[in-house]
Amino acid sequence: MKPDRWQAAKTEVTTWRRGSLPGLMVIVAVMMARLSGALQFWELVTFDQFLRLRPPEPMDERIVIVGITEEDIQRAKTYPIPDRDIADLLKRLQDYQPIAIGLDIVRDIPVEPGHAELTSVFRSSKNAIGVEIALRDRSGFTVEPPPALPSEQVGFADTILDADGYQRRSLLGAHNPQQDYRYSFTIRLAERYLAPQKIKLGTGIRDQYAMRFGSIELTRVQPNSGGYVGADADGNQILLNVRSGKHPFRVLSVSQIKSGKVNPDWIRGKIVLIGIMSFSAKDLASSGAIAGINPGRIYGVEMQAHATSQIISAVLDGRPLLRVWADGWEMLWIGAWGLLGMSLGRFLRSPWKILLGLLVASISPIAICYWLILLGWWVPIVPVLLVLVLNGTGLMAALFYRHEQELRLRLEERQFAIEQTFNAIHSGPLQTLVGILRTAQGEATPSPFLPELQRLSQELRAVYGSVQRDAIADEPHLRMGSAIELALQAPLHELLYKVYSNTLEQELPYLKTIKFKIVQFDPLNTSHLRLEHKRGLCRFLEEALCNVGKHAIEATRLTVICTQEGDRQVIRVADNGRWKLSDTEAINSAETNCDKEIIEDINPKLQPSGLGTQLAKNLAKQLGGTFRRYPNQPRGIVCELTWSAKRRWIW
Repeated sequence: MKPDRWQAAKTEVTTWRRGSLPGLMVIVAVMMARLSGALQFWELVTFDQFLRLRPPEPMDERIVIVGITEEDIQRAKTYPIPDRDIADLLKRLQDYQPIAIGLDIVRDIPVEPGHAELTSVFRSSKNAIGVEIALRDRSGFTVEPPPALPSEQVGFADTILDADGYQRRSLLGAHNPQQDYRYSFTIRLAERYLAPQKIKLGTGIRDQYAMRFGSIELTRVQPNSGGYVGADADGNQILLNVRSGKHPFRVLSVSQIKSGKVNPDWIRGKIVLIGIMSFSAKDLASSGAIAGINPGRIYGVEMQAHATSQIISAVLDGRPLLRVWADGWEMLWIGAWGLLGMSLGRFLRSPWKILLGLLVASISPIAICYWLILLGWWVPIVPVLLVLVLNGTGLMAALFYRHEQELRLRLEERQFAIEQTFNAIHSGPLQTLVGILRTAQGEATPSPFLPELQRLSQELRAVYGSVQRDAIADEPHLRMGSAIELALQAPLHELLYKVYSNTLEQELPYLKTIKFKIVQFDPLNTSHLRLEHKRGLCRFLEEALCNVGKHAIEATRLTVICTQEGDRQVIRVADNGRWKLSDTEAINSAETNCDKEIIEDINPKLQPSGLGTQLAKNLAKQLGGTFRRYPNQPRGIVCELTWSAKRRWIW
C-alpha cells in the first residue's frame, strides 16, 4: 500500500475510533432490548402485517369446510348439536368419498338423541378423525375424544396463544397429563391425506425431535425464534403460515349437504372439516395475519384448515414453511444496519442528504424483510429500524449543531479577516493615499487627478463598510456600492438586469463610447441555487461589465445574454473593443477559464491568475458548470459562465 493511502486509511480508522462510540452504544442498547424481549410485541405485530400484505393465494381445493351455522343451531333448537344430526351429516358426506373427515367438535359425552347411531358411524368410518383436548386447562381438566374412535383417528385441538391472544404457532405434538405422546388434529388429517401417496410421517433429519413428511421437515419453534424471546416452546410447534386471500378454502353449509346441491368433485378425495361457524358458540380463533369482517377473529375450524393446508402445501406444492435465522446472524444483521446508520454521518455531510439517506436506508430493510417473508424467512425488522433511526437522527442532530457552530465560526473568521485586511489597507496604501491627497491639495495648481484620488479614498472606505455589513447581515440582500441594494429572493433574471443597469451608470471611460447594446434577460431555473450562488452570479456580471468599461478601448457594441441554451444556462458578456493586452491587470482582473493556447493567442506573456479569475472558477465549480474567456471575432473579448439547468442538489 502506498504511503499516502496508508496514511489516509490510518486517518479514517482514527476518525471512526473517536466518533463511533455513541453509535456503537446505540447498537448495543438495541441489541440488549431485542434480547430482553422489550421489542417482542412490535416484532409480532410487524410479522402479522407482513403476512397480511402478501399477494392473495389461490383457493386450496384439497380442503373443504362444512360449517354448522347459527341457522343450523336454530333449526335443531338445541346446542350442542345432537349426535343424530352429526351422524346424519357424516353419512351423507361419506357418500361423496372424501379421503378424510375431520370433526372439529368435541364428543366425549353423549348428546341425545342419536348417540348410538353416531357411535356406529364412528366405528364404520375409517377416515373419520375426532378431536380431544389433551392439555389441562386452568382448572386442570382435559376433554376426552369420542370413545368409539381408535387413538390413531384422534388428534388434539389444543392451541398455543401469545400474550396478545393471537395464534401464530401450530402445536403438532405434545405429551398429555398421562405422559402419552399425542398428535394434533392437523397432523392426523395431513397424515391421512398423504398416506395414499406413500408419504409417511417420520422424525426429522436435521432435528431428530422435529416431524417430517418425505423430505419436508417441519421446523420446530425455539424459545427465541424470529421475534420471540423466551417463548414457551414445549411440545412440537411450528410457525403458522396462514394462506393469504379472501377465500382460502371452499365453505359449504349443512343445508347444501342435506339437499345434495353439491358438486361431488368438491368433496371426492378431499379433506372435509366439520366445525361450528357461529359466533354464539364462541369456537373462535384470533390471528393478526388474517383479514376478515371482524379483524383478527376467525372460526376455529378455519384455523384448523389453515394449519392443515400449511403442511400439505409444503409437502406437495413446495409452499415455504416459515423459518428463522440463528441468533448470531440476527445480531449481525442488526449490527450491520446500525453501522450503516453511523456511516450516513461520515460520508454524507449535508443534513438533507442524511435525511434522504435515512429514508432510503429505512425503506430498504422493510422491503428486504417483506421479500424474505415471501420466501419463508422471518427476519427481525423492528430493531433494525430502531437502530437506524436512533443513529441517523442522532447524527443529524449532531450535524445540524456542528453546522451551526461552523457557520458561527466562519462568520467570526470572516469578520476578523475583514478587520485585518482593512487595518492593513488603512495602515499602508490608504495612508499613502492620504499623504498624496494632502500634497496635491497643498499645491498652488491643483492636480487634475485630485478628484479621482478623493473618490478612490471614499470608495476604499465605503468598500470596508459594505463588506462588513454583508458579513454580519442575515438578510438575503446584495449591496451594489452605496446606491442600490438588491433583494436576492427576487427572480435571478430581474437581479441580473438591475446589476446591468446599475453598472452601466458608473463613470467608466469605455462604457461611454458604446452605441449599440444587445441585451437579453430570460427567466432562469434557480430551484437548485442558494442565495450565495445568486450573489456570486450578480458579482460575476458586475465584474465582467466593469472590465469592459475599464479595458475595452473604443468599444461601440456591448452584448449581454442571460438565458438558457439547450440544457445549459448562460451569462455571456461580449464587446468589440480593443483591449490593452500589454496591461497585465486587464487579464488578471477579468474572469477566464480558457485553456493556455487561447491565453497565448491574446498575449503569450500573460497568465490568467487574477483574483477575479479564481472567484469565477470557484463559482463555476460550485455550480457544476464552466467559465471561459476568449476572443470575440473580429475584435473584442467574450466572458462566459455556463451551468446546468436540470441538475439538482440537496444542500
